[in-house]
Amino acid sequence: MNNAFEAPIESVAALMRDVADTAILPRYQSLAASDIVEKAHDDLVTIADKESEAMLAEGLAKILPEAAIVGEEAAHADGAVMDRRGADLCWIIDPLDGTNNFARGRPPFGILIALAAGGETIAGWIWDPLRQRMCHAERGKGAHVDGERIAARPTGEDKPVAAISTLFLDEEQRHQVQRNVAPHFRLVDIPRCAAEQYPRLALGVNDVSVFNRTLAWDHAAGVLWLNEAGGKAARLDGSPYRPDQDQLGLLAAASPALWDRLADCIP
Repeated sequence: MNNAFEAPIESVAALMRDVADTAILPRYQSLAASDIVEKAHDDLVTIADKESEAMLAEGLAKILPEAAIVGEEAAHADGAVMDRRGADLCWIIDPLDGTNNFARGRPPFGILIALAAGGETIAGWIWDPLRQRMCHAERGKGAHVDGERIAARPTGEDKPVAAISTLFLDEEQRHQVQRNVAPHFRLVDIPRCAAEQYPRLALGVNDVSVFNRTLAWDHAAGVLWLNEAGGKAARLDGSPYRPDQDQLGLLAAASPALWDRLADCIP
């Protein structure tokens, strides 16, 4: 990334903190039933999601006016918004990741923002408003937590820890996980929040994860951050994740060796 994109790093982080303090945290454990809507089966949206996205979009447009904006809720309302992902510059916004957790009054949840150029992620931010933890990365400049550069570390357990969601898998795919992955890894629950799952993979909590759905707002920031930390996140065939592409399947791991070990178990 060239110097022209260094300035927004702290500006974006400050915006995320302000939006969380204004639109999200005041409603945590205080939502009325009318504040929650089911977009699809087991997929909720709250008033906090909508207000957060509106504030983030407005703020990001001021930080980098020339960039297109793709927000999760805007894309849900109008599928044509997704066409912007391949723009010369594009903000990708998840205004409240982990909405199902948030709506039930429990952690984790967070905000994810990515900046893409020509369909490739060049910067990413992950804000956890409860922990007050900011993860950010720039392409080619490493991954940081609260301003300190970090290196991904495995759990060190004899049987690596696998956080695998079967939520969007069919019955046969679930059986494949049990047959092929479970014998070699210790399976644990997922947090249902990419803003928490990616940090877990770099900070010694989980070793590997498998994602079926790979929507840009859920994964663009986390994939870049994990890869910059020295872990590995890539498509099932090892090709790079691009937020402008619509595919299923993504493997993420605390190290390339663990990624290979998991990939060997996926048929």
